[in-house]
Amino acid sequence: MTEATPRTTLGKVRAHQTQNEGLLFEKSSPGKRAYKLPPLDVPEVNPGALLGESHREDTGALPELSEIEIIRHFTRLSTWNYAIDLGMYPLGSCTMKYNPRVNEFVSRIEGLAEAHPYQPESLSQGSLAIVELLQKCLIEITGMDAITLQPAAGAHGEFTGILLVRAYHESKGNPRRKVLVPDSAHGTNPATAAVCGYQVQNIKSNALGMVDVDELAKVVDEDTAALMLTNPSTIGVFESEIHKIADILHAKGALLYMDGANMNALCGRARPGDFGVDVMHLNLHKTFSTPHGGGGPGSGPVACKAILEPFLPTPVLVRKGDALGWNFDRPQTVGRVRAYYGNYGMFIRALAYILANGPDGLRQTTEDAVLNANYIRKNLEDLYELPYTTASMHEVVFSDKRQAAKGIRTGDIAKRLIDYGFHPYTVSFPLIVSGALMIEPTESESREELDLFIDAMRAIAKEVEENPDLVKHAPHSTRVSRLDEVTAARKPVLRWKPQ
Repeated sequence: MTEATPRTTLGKVRAHQTQNEGLLFEKSSPGKRAYKLPPLDVPEVNPGALLGESHREDTGALPELSEIEIIRHFTRLSTWNYAIDLGMYPLGSCTMKYNPRVNEFVSRIEGLAEAHPYQPESLSQGSLAIVELLQKCLIEITGMDAITLQPAAGAHGEFTGILLVRAYHESKGNPRRKVLVPDSAHGTNPATAAVCGYQVQNIKSNALGMVDVDELAKVVDEDTAALMLTNPSTIGVFESEIHKIADILHAKGALLYMDGANMNALCGRARPGDFGVDVMHLNLHKTFSTPHGGGGPGSGPVACKAILEPFLPTPVLVRKGDALGWNFDRPQTVGRVRAYYGNYGMFIRALAYILANGPDGLRQTTEDAVLNANYIRKNLEDLYELPYTTASMHEVVFSDKRQAAKGIRTGDIAKRLIDYGFHPYTVSFPLIVSGALMIEPTESESREELDLFIDAMRAIAKEVEENPDLVKHAPHSTRVSRLDEVTAARKPVLRWKPQ
C-alpha cells in the first residue's frame, strides 16, 4: 500500500440519508402531540392560587411534533456526533481515552447511584469506604501524604491547590505576592494564580523546551509563593531537572505546585512526591478514565505533603472508631470548595479503573501511552516539523512550519483530517510552538488504528504539496462546509427566532 492510497477511508461515520436536518421549531405543525395524558382523577387546583404572579397562562412558543418525529430528530443528531466509541481522539493534553463500560456498570449499582450526601454516616459506610480506598490509592500513586477529593475539575483543583499554598504562607506570617508559571504550562495555571490574588511571573523555556534552571534561580526570592509546573509539560517533555527545580524553590521557602493533568505519562512509573512536589492536582478523567467533556461532572483531587494537610478543604474523611465519618472541625481549613464531598460518581468509576488494572496494569497503560505517542512521532517527523527534539512522553507536538510555505496552516490540516474519519488534533497550542499540531493517542489505541492515523497525516502532507487548495478548503465530507470561525466567535447567533 502506497502513500497515495492510505488505508483510511473517507468518512468513518457514514452520512444519514437525511442531510439537512431542520430545527424542531421548523418541523412544528399546530396540533401535533407526542403524548396522551389520562383523564384527571384528582381535584383540580388553580395554579395561580399557589404560584401567584409566577404563574404563566401559556407555555410560550414551543414546537409541536409527533413522538416519531422527535425520536428520529434526536437520533439523527446523535449519529452526527463524533465519539471515542467511533474513533480516535488525538486531542493533545486532553487525554481522550476510552472509558471502560464496567466502570459505568459499577457506578450505577443501586445502593451507590442513589446514595444521598445527607444520609446518616451509619448508613453510608460502603460509600465512605470507596472514598477512603480511592484516597489511599491516589496518595500511593502520587507519593503524597494527604488528599482531598472535593474539587470538581482540573482547574478547580488548581484553584484549591493554590489556596493551600496561600494558607500555608499566611500561617507563617509571610503571605508572599508572586507565583511563577513557565510558558510551557497549561493555560489555566496563570489564570488560577491571578484568581487567587497573586502576581504572575512568566518563566521562559530553554532550547529543550524545559524550565531554564539558571533563570529560575535568578527570579525565585523570599516573595515567591510557588512555581506552578506542568510536568510533563504541554509539549510532552518531562522536566529532567525537576529535583534541582524543587531545591531552588525550597531553599527560598517557596513551594512546588505540579499540574498533574499529564499523569498519564507518569502513573506507575514515577511519583511526584518523590521528586519534590509539595502539592498537585489530578484529573480523574485524564488518567483514570472517568467521563470527560460535554459539561458533565468532572473531578480534580488535590494531593499534598503533610505541611499542607491542616489547610485541606473541610470536611475531611476520618476514622471514628471502627466507622468512617466526616470531620468538620478544621481550624486552619481553606473552607469548602464544593458542595457536599465532590462528584461521587466519578470516584466510583476511577476506583473501578484502578482496581481493574492494579499496579502492573497502571504502569502498562503509562508505558503504552508513551509508546503510542513516540510511534506517531517517529512515523511523521520526516514530514512535519519538530520544534523540540527532546524525547516525547505521552504526546508529541509538531508545527506547521513546512506546510506554511504552501499557505497551509495547522487548522487547515486538522479540518482535512476530518475527511479521513478522525477527530482533529489540538490546533495552535501550546502557544510556545507556532502553528502547533498537538497529538496524544493515549494507551487506548491499537497499532492498527495508529497506522490509519499516520497514513492519513502522511496523505495530507502529500496533498499539501500537490493540491494545497484541497486542504485549504476542507472538510469536504461533512454536512456543513468550512465555517467562518472569526464571525461565529464575534457575532454568534445563539437562539432561533421565527420569521
